[in-house]
Amino acid sequence: MATEGSTRAIVAALFANAGIAVAKFIGFLVTGSSSMIAEAVHSVADTTNQGLLLVGQQSAQREASTEHPFGYGRNRYFYSFVVAMVLFSLGSLFALYEGVHKIQHPESLSTAYVAVIILVVAIGLESYSFRTAVVESRKVKGDVGWWRFIRQAKTPELPVVLLEDAGALVGLVLALGGVGLSVLTGNAVWDGIGTICIGVLLGVIAIILIVETKSLLIGEGAPPAELRTITDALVGGDVRRVIHIRTQYVGPDELLVAAKIAIPSSLPCEDVARAIDEAEGRVRGAVPSARMIYLEPDLDRTPSEAASR
Repeated sequence: MATEGSTRAIVAALFANAGIAVAKFIGFLVTGSSSMIAEAVHSVADTTNQGLLLVGQQSAQREASTEHPFGYGRNRYFYSFVVAMVLFSLGSLFALYEGVHKIQHPESLSTAYVAVIILVVAIGLESYSFRTAVVESRKVKGDVGWWRFIRQAKTPELPVVLLEDAGALVGLVLALGGVGLSVLTGNAVWDGIGTICIGVLLGVIAIILIVETKSLLIGEGAPPAELRTITDALVGGDVRRVIHIRTQYVGPDELLVAAKIAIPSSLPCEDVARAIDEAEGRVRGAVPSARMIYLEPDLDRTPSEAASR
């Protein structure tokens, strides 16, 4: 369900940004506005990014192989990281360069009303894309706040699209402000200032995405609440307690669980196997994403005896 929702959000953003990019390039050719060209490149970067996210989703569906026994789920993290790098290099750095150039060599805008019309239409299209991302994100984020959702989400595409669309909307407002102030004051420097603001905004968003996707890429464990659920599910029947446990997301919907569990020393081998199977079933029932579970049985010892080992 989360993957289907993220796909809908990506496709909506892809078509919206592709149309907006064409309109912005036309606006730049007509007006010569640096804010327009910065926003056009931003939309091209976003369109490319949505394509990369779709490629990541598709490649992550490949079956596990001998070379990659845990599958290809992390491809989605990798392509999300590439998206963040594209946004930083193609979007932010270009906008900063163009803004500085415009301030150093200001040029008056021609037929600025064309840029205003295009930006207003783009705000409408981008709002549709952003609304789609918000609706799909609400289905999986639960009661947590938006910032916490972006920080903790294991499905990378939704936070990426959310931040991109939010940045695009703010960037369009900044571009509209830069063009508007240039027309009102007759000073094209405002257009360059607006472009620099767009570059800074994109840089901040890109850095947030780089930090978060890097953390997913190198491997994140289950969050504390989910870890407690898994630990509680393991205990029961002949499993007395969890001696230690390690978890790691090998994909957005695939959690690896490895734990050592305490079992009575008098238990026959067949009962040990049954206890392990029952514990695995309880964990999968409580946390469906726990698809790979490896349990090591150990003798039930007191905490002091376990510590002395």
